[in-house]
Amino acid sequence: MQNLILTPFQLAYYLKSRRKSLNLTQKQAGELVGLLPKTISALESHPERCSLESFFKLVSALEIEMLLQPKPLPDEETEKDAW
Repeated sequence: MQNLILTPFQLAYYLKSRRKSLNLTQKQAGELVGLLPKTISALESHPERCSLESFFKLVSALEIEMLLQPKPLPDEETEKDAW
């Protein structure tokens, strides 16, 4: 399932929800990739204040991947809506 994340708040919510769906505590998630529980907590509450390195470690621990793609052009959105 894909999730569109547009804000740091949405990212924080998704990370925490994913960790809980895997039945991992912050400590357990951190132990999987060498992060402290306080780092996991920070990523889940204020991801904009954390390092990219920590973010990618948590992504790995939560068995998710990040996909970057260009936004659709306005003409492409109109074509999709026509179908």
